[in-house]
Amino acid sequence: MASTRRFIIEADGGSRGNPGPAGYGAALRDGDTGELLAEAAEYIGVATNNVAEYRGLIAGLRAARAIDPEATVEVRMDSKLVVEQMSGRWKIKHPDMRPLAAEAQGIFPPGRVRYQWMPRAQNKHADRLANEAMDASQAGRQWVAKPLPQPTATPVLSEPLPEVPAAPVGWGAADLGTPTTLVLLRHGETALTPEKRFSGSGGGDPELSERGRAQADLVAAALAARGTVQAVVSSPLLRCRQTAQATADRLGLEVRIEEGLRETDFGAFEGLTFAEAKERFPVELDAWLASADTAPPGGESFATVAHRVAAARDKLLARYAGRTVLVVSHVTPVKTLVRLALGAPPESMFRMELSAASFSAIQYYADGNASLRLLNDTAHLR
Repeated sequence: MASTRRFIIEADGGSRGNPGPAGYGAALRDGDTGELLAEAAEYIGVATNNVAEYRGLIAGLRAARAIDPEATVEVRMDSKLVVEQMSGRWKIKHPDMRPLAAEAQGIFPPGRVRYQWMPRAQNKHADRLANEAMDASQAGRQWVAKPLPQPTATPVLSEPLPEVPAAPVGWGAADLGTPTTLVLLRHGETALTPEKRFSGSGGGDPELSERGRAQADLVAAALAARGTVQAVVSSPLLRCRQTAQATADRLGLEVRIEEGLRETDFGAFEGLTFAEAKERFPVELDAWLASADTAPPGGESFATVAHRVAAARDKLLARYAGRTVLVVSHVTPVKTLVRLALGAPPESMFRMELSAASFSAIQYYADGNASLRLLNDTAHLR
């Protein structure tokens, strides 16, 4: 029976301002030979040192699991806080730390990972990677891992490594590089939202209600805790800009406006409930529901919306290649992006639920394929 493989993770994170522009670095080594097996680093926007350190830990654990999920791991960090909290000796009091600690604890089964503090001077490799990621972002670039040095000796393996065939996106075997991730956020509630009234770009431009502003704050807190968003893009309508600004302020980012992300112009349906539209425009409503090419009186068809949303998507993918972007928009554009990612027909949009201030997420790969990772997540609102 083959012995269990052992890994060493050196992880670190830094924040230039605490909170300020932050990044993490992690180096994965073979526990027996010391051979460098993998490096990871990323700029994570504005965050605290502790958030960045946890993100470095998570990246290192994920890299170890990707190589051998049965391995045992020794994590070495110069953060006394993270080491003591993950060892169970200190309580995790800060709300931003709890979800990160839980994520780290779930990567390997209990008992497989132990933590060791080391002086900062001995953690130079991970510290360098974190600073490289922050420097790259400041220069407008994405950090890219350098080729690893060839091992001085051939590692002894208990058995040959199997050939891994290529697999469709989402099944985990194909290596298509770092995807571009669009985190799709429907704006928070307005006064029209709970009444389920048509509220597009052809009527008024309502602001967030008190509940909507509270939802925007919860969104911002959740994204700050995750520390993954690197840019914020919004529809030009006020309710989206207000929702986006809450997160941008928390992360120290600017809100970039993308006109193509605005909601459908619902024409004569604007401000009406579905029942009211059915009563006043029965023929027109039925025709609109029956065909994506049919527009409400004086409004836009779903086909027209899909065309401009796809153009906006392509602009974002070109501008933010390999990065994670928060996209704040509306029901129709978000559902359209999901539909296009899945290759689903237009009528599929009527079968999707999309709550106010809910997250969906799509990753786009270099070969043109997309993978839906999340739909209508509202856990952050509870």
